[in-house]
Amino acid sequence: MPRLSAFLASLCAVSLVVPAISVASECAARSGPLRAVLVELYTSEGCSSCPPADRWLSSLAASGFGADKVVPLAFHVDYWDYIGWSDEFAKAGYTERQREIARVNRSAFVYTPQVLLSGADYRGWANQRELAARVAEINRRAPGADIGVAARRAGQSGIEISATASLRGATGNAALYVALREDRLANEVRAGENKGHRLEHDHVVRELIGPIPVSSAGKAEARHTLALDPGWKRPDLGLAAFVQDRTTGEVLQAVALGACL
Repeated sequence: MPRLSAFLASLCAVSLVVPAISVASECAARSGPLRAVLVELYTSEGCSSCPPADRWLSSLAASGFGADKVVPLAFHVDYWDYIGWSDEFAKAGYTERQREIARVNRSAFVYTPQVLLSGADYRGWANQRELAARVAEINRRAPGADIGVAARRAGQSGIEISATASLRGATGNAALYVALREDRLANEVRAGENKGHRLEHDHVVRELIGPIPVSSAGKAEARHTLALDPGWKRPDLGLAAFVQDRTTGEVLQAVALGACL
């Protein structure tokens, strides 16, 4: 990946996370000096208590939590589908990810809405002051990895995704992940606990690539060509990449790439 490496190297002088840089139909972002907080929301359109959490996740940027501070992702799980409404954004793989993190955190159950901050369960998300203090505390930690992510169009209905990660310390059981996410989604729910309500969502994970193991040299690299579903809106798509210790669940660094695909 010489071209990608050279391109990412040229961004090193930028001191903050760059939401999107477009060069000849390619866009890229690189993690900054802060340890960005990966915010994971596990949610479902079949869960009556989830809409307030969905709205909260959508409001983070407007509340002052920019891409240099937080990287939000909404994982829709499928275990509420049996109630009568099948969540079209849900995947069994996201349910399994939530359960895997529960095992790492030695929790006996999973629930929705659940918020994770950098891999740890966090129940104070609705308290703005408490959340700001917690995010600031994580931001002050030295990043455990440096990440670069880039994307370019692949024909009319695909994208080529490239990502690199370099650990700053011991490798442990770290892995790189890349998420394709979509904003401005909505559904009129016709059954289940939210019947009759219009639900709106942002940062919805459409595809999750990984885990990509970090080598003994502390490096990870990925290149993936992804065919876009006809129903996905290219102007509302973005990427997020993060490095996570799969033994402890700790997220060492995260970066977001805005809608430039």
